[in-house]
Amino acid sequence: MATAGLEVPLRVARLCKALGHPARATIVRLLLAQRRPLTCGALVAQLPLAQSTVSRHLGVLRRAGLVTVEEQPPRALYSADAGALDELRRALAAL
Repeated sequence: MATAGLEVPLRVARLCKALGHPARATIVRLLLAQRRPLTCGALVAQLPLAQSTVSRHLGVLRRAGLVTVEEQPPRALYSADAGALDELRRALAAL
């Protein structure tokens, strides 16, 4: 099956799938609301989830390109990628 013309719908589906879990949507919302990078621990403090669960959700969001990470050993700082969210808004509007 040719994928010509499917790049945008495939990207939309990938981003929507990453946001499809309530915990991941909440993590992105929290990161956007803070307007500053947060550690996984700071997110855990705001969620009724274990650190390992939040870490796993952050990984999904990173792979989808919705969250970026800045390594500052021994910690990592997470930020929502506003550009990816704007891309999603534009792509959804174009469907």
